[in-house]
Amino acid sequence: MLLIAACRPEGDRADAYGNFEAVELLVSSELQGKILRFDPVEGDKVTQNQVVAVLDSTQLYLKKKQLQTGMVSIGARLRTLDAQVHAQQVQMENLVREKQRVENLFERGAATAKQRDDINGQVTLLEAQIAATASQKAAVESERGSLQVQIEQVEDQLYRCLIRNPQAGTILNKYREAGEITAPGQSLYKLANLDELILRVYVTGNQLSQLKLGEEVTVQYDSANGLERTAGRVSWVSSQAEFTPKVIQTREERVSLVYAVKIRVPNDGTLKIGMPGELLFTPISN
Repeated sequence: MLLIAACRPEGDRADAYGNFEAVELLVSSELQGKILRFDPVEGDKVTQNQVVAVLDSTQLYLKKKQLQTGMVSIGARLRTLDAQVHAQQVQMENLVREKQRVENLFERGAATAKQRDDINGQVTLLEAQIAATASQKAAVESERGSLQVQIEQVEDQLYRCLIRNPQAGTILNKYREAGEITAPGQSLYKLANLDELILRVYVTGNQLSQLKLGEEVTVQYDSANGLERTAGRVSWVSSQAEFTPKVIQTREERVSLVYAVKIRVPNDGTLKIGMPGELLFTPISN
């Protein structure tokens, strides 16, 4: 029996077992429209902010031109009102001088009370006209502000017609193709960064004390040359127990409750999503 134990493969002494996975991201469209272009294929690497798909933006472009035309019309109306205000201000300056002359004449008895009342009435009327013109100009200014906001909204939608990749990674699956119609929230493709995978394993309660967040551990996996080893780091330990997943097989008798643990493992392309892996609590240097 001692001889048999001594000849067991080293990989049989793993402390936990699991499978490799990646942080997967579903990229969706925020608008409805026809996909004019969708260049990448499954397996392609894409960079952050890379434009991977283009939606039809014809109607949005036409709406923006319509709003811009409205802005030009508002600009013309404002120039007309400005000219009107300028004319009224010149008229007011003349009336003020005329009012002063009438007041002087009235004090000397050379003007009647009716003349004074008439000039005061003209000044009051012109003041009301200037206030009305100013109110019209404020309303047009408000209309221009509303149109500007609408233009910015359309520009934002035009920006979103270009589907930009949110992070660097590899396209795992495509769910739409060029020529198809997409809608808000519908997934276009699945993305994952495969430069670092996660080995999810399950440990028993009496093993938890041997694991600490951030510490280095050893990960081993099958290869053509047998078991290969690499370093990993504990990134997450479940705070509550769960029933043992059916896919997990340990060398000991299966237990009813286990804790999930995530190990971050650098990947040079050898590791694949779904591959089985094994965890050794001791660092690879040991």
